[in-house]
Amino acid sequence: MDYHLKPISRAAIPEATARVAFYRSLNEPEEAESVCRDILAVEPEHQLALRLFGLTITDQFLGIAADHHREAEEIFQRLTDPYERHYYCGLLYERRAKAQLRVGQPPITLLPLLERALSCYAEAEKIRPANNDDALLRWNYCVRLLQSPALAWAEEFASLDATDVPPS
Repeated sequence: MDYHLKPISRAAIPEATARVAFYRSLNEPEEAESVCRDILAVEPEHQLALRLFGLTITDQFLGIAADHHREAEEIFQRLTDPYERHYYCGLLYERRAKAQLRVGQPPITLLPLLERALSCYAEAEKIRPANNDDALLRWNYCVRLLQSPALAWAEEFASLDATDVPPS
């Protein structure tokens, strides 16, 4: 038997995007990713599908080198709205850091990711739509994570310069 992908119709895209949200709610990111790929095969710059596609990739982060973080970043960079581009890139860095924290990566290695997330959220905040505080909420979460006992020492260590570190 010849196996090949079958294209969906443009008319099916609204229902397909709803299906992505449904699969994500069931914690089935691989299925959601597959549907996003089908939508984007028909309409490559579909903004909702791009957002959802990037999120489905970040839903699958395990905190390992094989995570598709570069692909997610490339997808989010294709978003045409500058606010969304900054906000979703912030989510990407935040989710990478949290995944790495879950697998026991040293907190000092997570600091650059969280700082990148904070930078993205700060840029998003500057251009956020009226009455949209999502970037501020994500910023606050990242700050609380940095202040948590698991990461607080990493930020303090990173702020030291070479003259502050006693010789070994």
